[in-house]
Amino acid sequence: MRAESTLQAQPATDAREPHTGSRTESAMPRTLTGFIFTMGSVHQTMLLLLSIFLFTVSILPLEVQRRIINGAAEGSGVNSILVLALAYLALVLTEGGVKLVLNIYRGWIGEVAIRWLRMAVLDARKQRVDEQTTLAEGVEISIVLAEAEPVGGFIGTSISEPVLQVGVLAAVGSYMIYLQPFLALAVAAVFIPQVILVPILQSLINQRAKTKITVMRHLSEEMVEHDSSPKASNNQAAHVQRLFSTNMSIYKLKYSLNFLINLMLHLGFAGIFALGGYYVITGKTEIGTVVAFIVGLNRISDPWGALVDWYRDLKVTQVKYGLIRDASVVETSDEPRSDAVVPT
Repeated sequence: MRAESTLQAQPATDAREPHTGSRTESAMPRTLTGFIFTMGSVHQTMLLLLSIFLFTVSILPLEVQRRIINGAAEGSGVNSILVLALAYLALVLTEGGVKLVLNIYRGWIGEVAIRWLRMAVLDARKQRVDEQTTLAEGVEISIVLAEAEPVGGFIGTSISEPVLQVGVLAAVGSYMIYLQPFLALAVAAVFIPQVILVPILQSLINQRAKTKITVMRHLSEEMVEHDSSPKASNNQAAHVQRLFSTNMSIYKLKYSLNFLINLMLHLGFAGIFALGGYYVITGKTEIGTVVAFIVGLNRISDPWGALVDWYRDLKVTQVKYGLIRDASVVETSDEPRSDAVVPT
């Protein structure tokens, strides 16, 4: 790819050029949203188009499954069922192939962003070499080795992921309402409480994530100082203990949320089994419709879980990006960084 070669060459040269003068706020965007588009709006548009294609075709396998099951129950010919089975296979292969391309493309954009962040920090380090302190060195080591990875990795999924998952939810949800509105209500009841719980628990996780980053930076600073005094050793041990307790707190919140999501999902299945079974017995719906709802709830639970994960990552990444940006602002020239925008 010509664009990729340009991407690889640009930071390796321009990012090393020293700058003097005004602050680097023009080089490193103020917000995470600005950084996302700094990494290439055309690439984000391409990811967006792939995502739209995927959620547009997401209901087709469900409809083919429903027709196969109803056809078998009603005694349709073998040939018609085989044609539907081949159509289902073709749809699955197409969907899987596009997802493969989408995921690789996302990964590439994420790695470009990680490299850009690391080069920005290294560039800032060279520009303040005269005033360099062990404290700054510790922060920079933490950013380059650990903090840049999750922030840059989020860039590839920042826009395409919510569009894809919301699109799948809307498409499959609309299909369920079309098939059987009352069964669709049972499915909706699964997700409404989560809309309230997720932001509350995530805000608590964000507070702890910020604390974790701050403590890790303090620990890095103290390690760079090479202070072997008893006081320094005690401080380092205290930081390690605080990291442990902070991580355990994050785990408890995260897995409690996962437990609630899984519980509500299985309550939804129970509702479909009970209400769907009643409708089949009373002749108000077909067995294929109930199966489509069971498969559909599975199809919805996956994008919903992915959307919850994306929301978690968004909030944590906003915190991390702000900390990285604050640590990377230095004196530089009025000219914007030439490697700031990914060529398209």
